[in-house]
Amino acid sequence: MQQSSKENILNKIRQALVKPVPVPFPERSTTESVYLPSTQDLELEFAENFTKLQGRFSFCANGNELVNQLNELSATRGWNKIICKEDKLLQLLSANGFSQLNETVNLHDCDAAITSCESLVARTGSIILSSANESGRTHSVYAPIHICIAFTSQLVYDISGAINKVKEKYGNNLPSLISLATGPSRTADIEKTLVVGVHGPKEVFCFLVDA
Repeated sequence: MQQSSKENILNKIRQALVKPVPVPFPERSTTESVYLPSTQDLELEFAENFTKLQGRFSFCANGNELVNQLNELSATRGWNKIICKEDKLLQLLSANGFSQLNETVNLHDCDAAITSCESLVARTGSIILSSANESGRTHSVYAPIHICIAFTSQLVYDISGAINKVKEKYGNNLPSLISLATGPSRTADIEKTLVVGVHGPKEVFCFLVDA
C-alpha cells in the first residue's frame, strides 16, 4: 500500500530522531558570541535599532517620569481604555499617579495594553516576551497598541544573552512560549506593498526605565 505524503514526512522525522545528524565542524563549537561587541551603550543601540523598525522608544529616568510620559501620550492620543494585568507594573504606575487604566474594559475593546518583558536585545531592537508573564500570550499580540515597560537591567546585547537570562530566571521550568517582537508586524505579501500591523499591534512603544 502506497504511503501518503504525510506518512512519508512523519517516517523521516522518526528516523531523524533515532539517528540525529552530527553537529558540523564540532571543533568550532563555542559558547562565545559570533558578533562583534557593541561599540556604544546598550540603551542607545537598542533605541536606534528599535526605532529603525518603526518602534517608538522613550527613556525614563524613574517611575515618575514614566508616568508623566504615559499621561502625555494617552492625552495626545485620546486613550481612555488602557489595560494592564501585571501586579508589579500596576504598583509602579499607581505609586506614581497613573490613573488612565481601565479595569472594566476587555482586551478586544481596549485602546492599548501595557506589559512587561523578559529582556531587550540591543543588537536587533527586539523585545523578548514569554507566556510566564502575567499578561500571558495575548496582550502583546491582540491589543491595537502594545506598550512595553522595561528596565535598563533587562538589556542584553544579542539573542544568546536573552536566552541565558531566561534560563537563569526559570531554570528547568521554562515558559511554554518565548517570542521575539521586533517592531510592529509587517508583511509585503499583498501586491508587494508593505503593510504594518497586519498580524499584531499597529504600534509598539517601549518605555525604558533607568534601574
